[in-house]
Amino acid sequence: MNISTSQELFEKAQKFIPGGVNSPVRAFRAVGGSPVFIKSAKGPYIYDEDGNEYIELINSWGPMILGHANEMIQKAVYDAVQNSFSFGAPTRREVEMAELIVSMVPSIEKVRMVNSGTEATMSAIRVARGFTGRDKIIKFEGCYHGHGDSFLIAAGSGAATFGTPDSPGVTKGVANDTLTAPYNDLASVQQLVEANRNHIAALILEPVVGNMGCVLPEEGFLEGLRKICDEEGIVLIFDEVMTGFRLSKGGAQERFGIIPDLTTLGKIIGGGMPVGAYGGKAEIMNWVSPLGPVYQAGTLSGNPIAMAAGLAMLNYLNENPEVYSQLEASGNKLTSGFAKTNAKLGLDFTVNHIGSMYTLFFTNQKVKDFPSAKSSDLVLFGKYFHAMLDQGIYMGPSQFESMFLSTALTDAHLDRIIEANEQALKVALSL
Repeated sequence: MNISTSQELFEKAQKFIPGGVNSPVRAFRAVGGSPVFIKSAKGPYIYDEDGNEYIELINSWGPMILGHANEMIQKAVYDAVQNSFSFGAPTRREVEMAELIVSMVPSIEKVRMVNSGTEATMSAIRVARGFTGRDKIIKFEGCYHGHGDSFLIAAGSGAATFGTPDSPGVTKGVANDTLTAPYNDLASVQQLVEANRNHIAALILEPVVGNMGCVLPEEGFLEGLRKICDEEGIVLIFDEVMTGFRLSKGGAQERFGIIPDLTTLGKIIGGGMPVGAYGGKAEIMNWVSPLGPVYQAGTLSGNPIAMAAGLAMLNYLNENPEVYSQLEASGNKLTSGFAKTNAKLGLDFTVNHIGSMYTLFFTNQKVKDFPSAKSSDLVLFGKYFHAMLDQGIYMGPSQFESMFLSTALTDAHLDRIIEANEQALKVALSL
């Protein structure tokens, strides 16, 4: 496969952009080689600068749930653009978007629009601290909530033990206020709460993790967290930037029947445009300025183009619940096909899957947390990734990412991906 143009662009990019990319995973450091530079996409296909075509399984890390360049969303954006790109003032679409989100997401009574998932999680933590008058938060190892200072702390390391942040530029004070627990471990959460009683403002997690690969909550885990937070007056925050409107109309919280106090959203609510949102109980959201004392603002928040794209997307999902049945069937077919092939080849593997999210881990361990995810054979994954790329399948360039399916994938596409998986594994295992 010729990717010479992508290689030339990457060499040039490294002169002007740190690492040659604007988000680290894109650099292909985890899998080796040079990143593929994308020129266009349509439906289930993505095309690089050298004209190569791929069936793709990222969908812009989640938002393209209907596939790329959906005509309905394109029209909504085109129509909105005719009236200018940004106003920095209230618009009708912001109200319509807020009303729609409140009607679809069980936990949200009021919502504030922002520009990214990172903004949403940072703001939710600030509101929780203002509301409770407490400083500390609990997060889970392997859950990624954006690059806000409070979230760049890992569990089980010497850094966590000594209150030292993992990323330079994050202060020790911030690190001391961030408590980290293993995912799916209620006992560790209870220990943290008992050791820091009346100091914990919020507990934040991805209800289904997508940032150490797809990892599901074990039975009773979310229920247990809800109970602990209720007993201790802790604000429970679900980061549904990935899972919101993807696992069901109401996100993971609807699917699992657990209602958080605050929810953060992104990706699908912008139809592919930069966007984020946080919302929840009115009594908490009423602390947000200008109604309350917790300040948060943004010039481009509620951008009219993003709102137009998001409204078209959410209205369609709200009116066509069969989307989720289709995605469920696609996920079941794909992952069962992988499992049969991988078992036939004698491969050590685990496939984690829910709805239209999945990850193939190269480990024989059950993957339920970050340590078990890290037991994967990363060298083999890198070989597999490039072999899949050669087969015309574009995946996320990291073992620790979830893949995302779209309704643009037909049975024929799924059959092609399953076939490519077998051929790619044969190549990867032989190298």
